[in-house]
Amino acid sequence: MLNFADLQVFVRTAELGSLSAAARLLDISPAVASAALKRLEQHLQAHLLVRSTRSLRLTPEGEAFLVHARLALQSLDDGRQQLAGSKVGISGLLQLSAPSDFGRNILLPWLDEFQLAHPQLQLRLLLGDRVTDLFREPVDIALRYGAPEDSSLVALPVAAGNRRVLCAAPDYLARHGEPRSVEALAEHNCLLYMLGGRVHERWRFQAGKREQSLTVGGDRVSDDADVVHRWAVAGAGLVYKSWLDVAGDVQAGRLKVLLPEWRGEATPLNLICAHRAQLSKPVHLLREFVQSRCAALLARAPWHA
Repeated sequence: MLNFADLQVFVRTAELGSLSAAARLLDISPAVASAALKRLEQHLQAHLLVRSTRSLRLTPEGEAFLVHARLALQSLDDGRQQLAGSKVGISGLLQLSAPSDFGRNILLPWLDEFQLAHPQLQLRLLLGDRVTDLFREPVDIALRYGAPEDSSLVALPVAAGNRRVLCAAPDYLARHGEPRSVEALAEHNCLLYMLGGRVHERWRFQAGKREQSLTVGGDRVSDDADVVHRWAVAGAGLVYKSWLDVAGDVQAGRLKVLLPEWRGEATPLNLICAHRAQLSKPVHLLREFVQSRCAALLARAPWHA
């Protein structure tokens, strides 16, 4: 029978690209993590990872099994959360900050579901893309893409394997055609996002050991990620967005992933707080809840196809 802990080691190692990093996250030694992977491979009679002293990558069998391993862990987490919710009531005020696009289009219905399971809990939600000052503003935790620049903050992974994807609406592609290479992006209208006064116009991609980047341009720029998202769905141009933000649109056919052979930049989603003392029972439950929902979206990501 498959071991739950062994599956965790495999999934975290695949997401982080490092056995030692996965061991630190799971609070076990690298030797224990390595033994778990060997045990799992022996049970499956398949090589899941190719490891060397400097690199680690999934085998084709590992790529295929990763999807099922994530879904299995998500199912177990869902059951555990349901039991925890029925046994331990949580209450009080939880103050949360989230990015505009992810918060408005993805997180909102999840929070409705979370509060339905915990009716005594009150939520205060702040949406915005600028970096929240957790020491000054009235929030307990923040969901943010990327690692915090302030190393004194506590960051817990929520969707470590998330990446950016290049996509556009079918209407735009019907009028302008699909780019067939990274270089061809220079011929397209690219919708740009601005944060902290800086326009993110350098788009980076990776295919195996090959890397390509290109400075793109377009006729629209916004400091609100949700606005850029809406422009893309309306057919105004190409967009380079977090997979979590556009997964629903891709599944519904409102957006199409382009150049799927090229992986976009890693864009991990983290839960951030100022002090570990803020990691209360409601925070832990919310993190696990959002983590399981993100895992379901990541299982359908184009790099797993």
